[in-house]
Amino acid sequence: MGRVRNRVAAVVLTVAAAGASTGLTAPTASAGDFYTPPAKFASAPGSIIRSHTTPLLLQIPGIPGQWPGTAKTVMYTSRYLDGRPAAVTGTAIEPTAAWTGKGPRPTVVVGPGTIGQGDQCAPSKMMGLPMSVDLTKPSIGVNYTAPEMFYLLSHGVRVFVTDYIGMGTPGIHTYVNRTETAHAMLDGARAALRLSHAPANAPVGFAGYSQGGGAAAAAAELAQTYAPELKVKATYAGAPPADLSKVIGAIDGTTISGGIGFAINGLVARYPEVAKVVKAETSVAGRAKLKQLSTQCIGDIIMSTAFQQTVAWTRTGEPLGRVIARHPSVMKVLEENRIGQLKPNAPVFLEGGRNDDVIPYGQVHDLARNWKRLGANVRFVTDETPPILPKTIVNHVIPMLATLLPGMEFLMAELYR
Repeated sequence: MGRVRNRVAAVVLTVAAAGASTGLTAPTASAGDFYTPPAKFASAPGSIIRSHTTPLLLQIPGIPGQWPGTAKTVMYTSRYLDGRPAAVTGTAIEPTAAWTGKGPRPTVVVGPGTIGQGDQCAPSKMMGLPMSVDLTKPSIGVNYTAPEMFYLLSHGVRVFVTDYIGMGTPGIHTYVNRTETAHAMLDGARAALRLSHAPANAPVGFAGYSQGGGAAAAAAELAQTYAPELKVKATYAGAPPADLSKVIGAIDGTTISGGIGFAINGLVARYPEVAKVVKAETSVAGRAKLKQLSTQCIGDIIMSTAFQQTVAWTRTGEPLGRVIARHPSVMKVLEENRIGQLKPNAPVFLEGGRNDDVIPYGQVHDLARNWKRLGANVRFVTDETPPILPKTIVNHVIPMLATLLPGMEFLMAELYR
């Protein structure tokens, strides 16, 4: 079994890399109006608002049927921070491969890593090809959920990839908002089970790396209070940004420093106290940069903001992290969004890179310690990749690739129990 899984995973990684290197424009999932919610829709979390079939990247000649599964773009109901119903989109894939474990087929919800804040960055719009190029903006989007997705599908596991709240749909994407990303993941599980007519006791898991690792971790610890009916079996959370007060300074000046703007924009949209501070403390250039970033994808921020430091964004010329530390109201919001305050109700595989140049190792280690203190079953793995070209995110990407197979193997082992 292990040899087969590793072979499949190697193929998946090769295919994903090849697709990303084509530079072609991925076909959109549908006309733009699919992503505009109807005036009225079902308010119950996990309700299906609308769906339609969508193509996947990989087709293998000689294998009957749609391989590795039949995909649908889905709009489903979730919840905003204040409890109001939110229409969210995602992709549900029913695998071609049979489930050979005990009981009903499991579902794993995959949280994408940092992919952007513009609506054009939605992963569901990049399922035909993992890359999109919009020359009118211009904008370059990359969907790198393919390795986890195809690995799981190849082993008969149903997959749901959320676009998160505000990605593709109206409103700002609330990047790394603990509550809203957890809601999108948990309600994605509910939607996937409902769409496939799966039994109520069908196993559920969560997976993700970086932003996706944070979303998976947040879902793991909010599951027992927000979605207690779900039968959560396991979570794989790689390099989660668990403590934003420590992550912001680490990203500053890297190739993806624009990610700080994603976080600030999302916090401003939900917390008036943060909006007040940002308005008072940012420079004209800083406000223009935040507005620009709100419409960009991961490829765009590398082109427009790589290695820039936030000292140019603030009125005083201080790094944004230092400005935030001066405002207790903002620090309180960051603490509210810190992951590690509730006990996950199922085993977790947690990874941190000792020399990760984007997600500080210490705050991942703290997350593991906090969860264990609460009595959670946590397997904490440290990636020991030595420093390579600091600030280029190489030390963030290599651990992602190195941890993929162990993380997936952990998930599969728990789902087979």
